[in-house]
Amino acid sequence: MRSRVIMVLAVLAVLLGTGLLVPAAYAKLAGDDATGGIGGGTAEKVPAPAPTAPPAPTLAAAPVAVDFKGEFFSWALMDRKTGDLSGSRNMTSTSSTESMFKVWIVSDYLRQLDKRQPPAEKLKYASQAIRDSNDDAANWLYSAAGGSYKTLPGGQPSPVLMRAIKICGLTDTKRGNVPRYEGWWSFTRMSPRDAVRLGDCIADGKAAGPIWTKWVLNEMAQVRGSVTKQQARSGGGRWGIIDGLPTEIKAQGPVAMKNGWTALSYDGNWHVSCLAVTDKWSLAVMMRYPVKQKLTYGAKVCASVTTQLVTPQPGAALKVPQQPVGKL
Repeated sequence: MRSRVIMVLAVLAVLLGTGLLVPAAYAKLAGDDATGGIGGGTAEKVPAPAPTAPPAPTLAAAPVAVDFKGEFFSWALMDRKTGDLSGSRNMTSTSSTESMFKVWIVSDYLRQLDKRQPPAEKLKYASQAIRDSNDDAANWLYSAAGGSYKTLPGGQPSPVLMRAIKICGLTDTKRGNVPRYEGWWSFTRMSPRDAVRLGDCIADGKAAGPIWTKWVLNEMAQVRGSVTKQQARSGGGRWGIIDGLPTEIKAQGPVAMKNGWTALSYDGNWHVSCLAVTDKWSLAVMMRYPVKQKLTYGAKVCASVTTQLVTPQPGAALKVPQQPVGKL
């Protein structure tokens, strides 16, 4: 009798222990994910996603509005990754390049050297023609590259200009048509569309060739002198497009540039051409306006066009994704 009682008590103990363990195990397995049952559950803590930074600013096609007071104003922008062109409606119309053309003169001279090293004095000329927009240095290089100041038979451009048209695929560019100055490189007529093609041609290596391209781009990035620092045969050329770029773009890498500018007595206008190129884009702004408005006016117009093309605009708010709500 006593043994039976002991056996019954043992069985009851096993059954009671099992019954107590099952709810505890279930609760442990359910953990914090349980949403029902006795006592409910606890919501999972979802960390807030980090704010998504906007893309790095660049120049891209956008509307441009300039209250321009002058005879001619035009601009063009090339996306160098896609080759897409955008710009003003008259971006195929031409104006004189002035000293902007010096960067081609230097490139054409150096490309023809190939692996030959120029005399130190001549390489100094090439640097001065770009950095300081030195006319005498550019004139020597133009002649050395095969340029001619004479009007060639049939109105042909000089060999230097003809190579620019062929190598860079220029479609609107022509020799100057100013009487007595037709052979002058500074009067080369170029459209903003062709100017950005020229910038792309320099940056991708076709203009100066594989040996000299890096050197030319470095010189263009070292252009110096303010818009108010001008001499008779050279002048400060670091203004315009570069002034319209935000710090965020200039910090991405060197900006190669070359401006051209002359106050011409035959039409009473400033002829201003701005060109800048990076690995992402090539931008040109060209204009003619009365000399009484000073060179600083043209510099500000080039800067204004540039600023309006910056995408996204500096200081744009970060986009913060909405935080998902956990179940309770």
